[in-house]
Amino acid sequence: MSDNTIGQLFRVTTFGESHGAGIGCVVDGCPPGIALSEVDIQADLDRRKPGSSKFVTQRREPDKVRILSGVFQDERMKEQVTTGTPIALLIENVDQKSKDYADIRDKFRPGHADYTYWAKYGLRDYRGGGRSSARETASRVAAGAVAKKVLEHIYRKVSIKGALTQMGTLGITRKNWKWDEVPNNPFFCPDPKAVAPWTEYLEAVRKKGSSCGAVVELVAEGIPAGLGAPIYGKLDADLAGALMGINAVKGVEIGEGFAAAALTGEENADEMRKGARGKPKFLSNHAGGILGGISTGQPIVARFAVKPTSSILSPRKTIDVHGAETEIVTKGRHDPCVGIRAVPVGEAMMAIVLADHALRHRGQMG
Repeated sequence: MSDNTIGQLFRVTTFGESHGAGIGCVVDGCPPGIALSEVDIQADLDRRKPGSSKFVTQRREPDKVRILSGVFQDERMKEQVTTGTPIALLIENVDQKSKDYADIRDKFRPGHADYTYWAKYGLRDYRGGGRSSARETASRVAAGAVAKKVLEHIYRKVSIKGALTQMGTLGITRKNWKWDEVPNNPFFCPDPKAVAPWTEYLEAVRKKGSSCGAVVELVAEGIPAGLGAPIYGKLDADLAGALMGINAVKGVEIGEGFAAAALTGEENADEMRKGARGKPKFLSNHAGGILGGISTGQPIVARFAVKPTSSILSPRKTIDVHGAETEIVTKGRHDPCVGIRAVPVGEAMMAIVLADHALRHRGQMG
C-alpha cells in the first residue's frame, strides 16, 4: 500500500493499523535545535484519544507517545531538542477487541471503505477497519504537534484552533462564539448555549445505536503573507487535500467556500486600506486568508464536513465477499459522531501543511 506520506520538505509518513501492535509516524525535515519532548505531543493526543466522554468510542487507549529518534539532550543542555534527523513516534495499541468484528469478516459495511479496500487489494483488515480506521489519525495528531513547534520556531506566535460548528442538524449561533468555551465541553463547541441541545440530540442518537455527521472549522493566526505558490503549489489546494484525507471527510471549504457563489463581486471583495508597517488592513476575510494560492497574512480559515460513522447497530442491506445479498449490524465500540474527535485531527493537518509551506517558502525566498 503506497501513498502514506504527506508533505515535500516537512514530510510525515504514518504506519500501523487499528488492531495491530501499535501505530505511529516518522517526521522527516524537522529543523534541528527545536525543543521537543513527549509532553509537547501528549497534550494534543489527550484531546483526541478515545474514552474521554460517553459521546465518543469507549475503547480505552491511553495513547501514550514515545519518541524513538530524532532528539538529543545531555547534561550541558536545559532541554531536549531536535537533531534534524527523522523523528520516529510510536503509540501502542492496548485495548483492541478484534472478536467484536468476527460477524462482519466477510461482509461489507455500507458507507465504509470495506468494499473499496477489498476491490483494490484483494483483502482487507476487517478488525476495526485496519488502515482505514480513524485510529490512524492519532499518528497525524502526534506529527501535528511537531509541526506546531516548527511554526512557533519560525514565526514565534502562531495559533491553530478548531471547533465543531455543526452536529447533525444542529448548528451554532456565531454571535455566541467563545474560543474559551471549546475546551469546556465534550464537543469542542464554541457556543455555550448550543451545548445543552447538542447533548440531548447526541444522547438520542447514541441510544438508538445510530450516528450523525458534523462540521469542523479551523482558524490559523500568525501566518505571514507569502506562503504557497501559484498553480500547482497553492496553499489552499494543499490544505484542502490534507483535510479531505482525514477519515470520513466528504467536503472542504476555504473562507466563504460554497457560500461565495451567492455573493456579488462587491460583497466578496476583501477591500484594503493602509495598515501598520506598510502592510494592508483588510476590511473582511471572505477569501479565508488565501488569494491566488498564497497566504495574505490574515487568519487562514477552513471548514470540513464529516459524514456519519458507518459502523452502526441498525441493520443495513449489503453483500458479502462472495456477492451474496445479506444484512449487517456492526457491534463494538464506535463514535456516534466521529466529527467530535476530528477537531484536533483537523488542527494537526493544518499545522502539517503550514509547516511544510513555511519551510518551502524559506527555502525559496530565504
